[in-house]
Amino acid sequence: MDQRPKTDTDSSGTSGPMIDAGVELDPVHPASLPPSARHPTPPATPAGLTTTEVAERVARGEVNDVPVRSSRSLTEIARANVFTRFNAIIGVLWVIMLFVAPIQDSLFGFVIVANTGIGIIQELRAKKTLDGLALIGEAKPTVRRDGIAARISTSEIVLGDLIELGPGDKVVVDGEVIEVDSLEVDESLLTGEADPVLKQLGDQMMSGSFIVAGGGAFTATRVGREAYATQLAEEASRFTLVHSELRSGINTILKYVMWLMIPTSIGLIISQLVVKDNDFKNSLARTVGGIVPMIPEGLVLLTSVAFAVGVIRLGRRQCLVQELPAIEGLARVDVVCLDKTGTLTEGGMDVTEVRVLADSGVREAYVHTVLGALGASDARPNASLQAIKDTYPDNAEWRCTDALPFSSARKYSGARFEEPEGPTSIWLLGAPDVLLPDGDPVLDEIELLNRQGLRVLLLTRATKELDHPHMTDGTRATALVVLEQRLRPDAADTLRYFADQNVITKVISGDNAVSVGAVAAKLHLPGAENTVDARTLPVDRDAMAEALEGNSVFGRVTPQQKRDMVAALQSKGHTVAMTGDGVNDVLALKDADIGVAMGAGSEATRAVAQIVLLNNSFATLPSVVAEGRRVIGNITRVATLFLTKTVYSVLLAILVVCSQVEYPFLPRHLTLLSTLTIGIPAFFLALAPNTERAQPHFVRRVMRYAIPSGIIAATATFCTYLLARSHYSGPDALAAETSAATLALFLVSIWVLAIIARPYTWWRIGLVAAMSLGFLIVLVVPWLQDFFALKLVGTTMPWAAVGIAAVAAAGLELVWRWVGRRFPA
Repeated sequence: MDQRPKTDTDSSGTSGPMIDAGVELDPVHPASLPPSARHPTPPATPAGLTTTEVAERVARGEVNDVPVRSSRSLTEIARANVFTRFNAIIGVLWVIMLFVAPIQDSLFGFVIVANTGIGIIQELRAKKTLDGLALIGEAKPTVRRDGIAARISTSEIVLGDLIELGPGDKVVVDGEVIEVDSLEVDESLLTGEADPVLKQLGDQMMSGSFIVAGGGAFTATRVGREAYATQLAEEASRFTLVHSELRSGINTILKYVMWLMIPTSIGLIISQLVVKDNDFKNSLARTVGGIVPMIPEGLVLLTSVAFAVGVIRLGRRQCLVQELPAIEGLARVDVVCLDKTGTLTEGGMDVTEVRVLADSGVREAYVHTVLGALGASDARPNASLQAIKDTYPDNAEWRCTDALPFSSARKYSGARFEEPEGPTSIWLLGAPDVLLPDGDPVLDEIELLNRQGLRVLLLTRATKELDHPHMTDGTRATALVVLEQRLRPDAADTLRYFADQNVITKVISGDNAVSVGAVAAKLHLPGAENTVDARTLPVDRDAMAEALEGNSVFGRVTPQQKRDMVAALQSKGHTVAMTGDGVNDVLALKDADIGVAMGAGSEATRAVAQIVLLNNSFATLPSVVAEGRRVIGNITRVATLFLTKTVYSVLLAILVVCSQVEYPFLPRHLTLLSTLTIGIPAFFLALAPNTERAQPHFVRRVMRYAIPSGIIAATATFCTYLLARSHYSGPDALAAETSAATLALFLVSIWVLAIIARPYTWWRIGLVAAMSLGFLIVLVVPWLQDFFALKLVGTTMPWAAVGIAAVAAAGLELVWRWVGRRFPA
């Protein structure tokens, strides 16, 4: 499918390919160059390689065969899920328990194996989704072979191939220019230089650069791993689970957990194996029982699973997530910057009227002929010119002798024609406010049209050659070409969604400010009535940020200003998402916290964006935001569960070491508790719907509840255990004491789960009830009592455990309310 990039259009005028947001405008003006530098050269069009030559190069391995992967390999997925620090610790403990204790005390190992398997399966499903979507969105350069141009996969390019270029195309291999037609190339992503480079015959093309204006062709001289930007491209499109606040926060937590585990585990080992003169195997089992629950082993797994499931869900909506943390990032976004063309409006346009100016002295039929000739003069028409081309056919008698392609730096295009009767005429088509002097009465007429949301181009006859540095001086305005943009039917609903979610929307466009405001007003965007012409914006970042804070719609934004606006908003602490589909959005997309590109947009924008909407639907964004919020909100809940367990496990071990008593639990007891109060509920909670606004400071938000909850759980459990030690006596006293302590710990833990599950829905209530029922079944079914070594003895101590747990539950409610007020996130 032809994915020639959409192009932004000048709202009051010319439409055309968009220059990268980080590019200084028009540093090398093609109009100032001699015609020979702008004409396609050489006259004889090269035919490219023959089929035989291609086959020979393939046989020699001269193919651009570098795999640009969108996902991790099977080996990487397996390694990431299996070879973890905590899996290594648990694996050693599991092997020990398999030799010294009944199989019941080794259940924790089987749970880890199952969890790891689930993680691998989910990531493989995500990999399949990502790879399939990446294939759909893959850049397909146009290659000329046997004199025929066709789009092929990047990996099929061979050394010596002739690759054609047009606005928005990404250069995928290195090469040498052999055809030029005002070919302007942006190499800023490679060199850091913001100015576009005007290429001449014989110049070098570097992979990773992209075309901002004009066209041409080049011969591939370096392919595969020899190409300049291959390593960068591979790394940029790699599936990743790092570089996110969520992941870094979890890693920070795990680092502190490790430091707590080491001394606590050593103290517990000494206490249980040296100080206490008990049965060795039983002491070893209880030591392992104290160490294993300190490890929040399922937290990393569930985070990976939640992200992977998010990728699968978004993939079904034709949304390619090129960097996994982008799901999280978009959920944190509080400002979305939208480019009007291709986002709020569809790419196509219709000519609704051609208004010949009264004092032009030409007939309407003549104007139609001129427009048809201009349309035919550009081999790569943008949306506006394509609409004109579709409406007015070319007059074959008019011969184009020189052409100036559209550039968003100039805001106009032009051509010189030899008319049938012999005279030569030069015509410009572009933005009226660029081609006309300030105060021209025609601008008032255009203003009225812009207020209706219409796009207006000015056709004017030039008196100077196209290579004249001041060619717009002295032009004679001839006609207004009025075009109507097609609003996306879902744009209004999407804007309303962002407003409801307290996400600020900014419309940033290179079009005429009045026209942009009219389109925004049709979509009921708040603040559309106060449209700002970006040419009046201050250069100072702080002053610009103030202007951006107070307004929502901006027109006549230059590519460099788009980038500056993103930086200004970020300087105010905003998390900014930028959408775009043209090459002038590239560095703004790159600088934004989250870049969102349209699938039918330019190859350059798709290459730098973290998220690509392959269905070209702006309405997909709410789904991405919702998915990110689901992941972050749910992982925050789940992390609180896991870390509450870590805190009470560490504290219980410390209390046991200090009091010199037997550790109250065997591994089987804590496996049962972890499964019912954390493991099973966490999987449901991690994948549940969640529309809460994502908040920063993940570690603080989790620990402010996990620490007090863990302290209360450990205190209640240890008090129950000490009370049971004074109540029971005899050879089976330890088993009875353990059962009472297990009951208390379960009740407190299930209450923590009940708090985290709020706000309640029918399935959340059912989840808590099902887990409670599961524990009750273990207590009443004889063979389960034996299997888990749980049997409540008498009535006094079990009811005492219930009473202590009730007091702890009341304490949890008070503490959670106090923490929410005292330490707001």
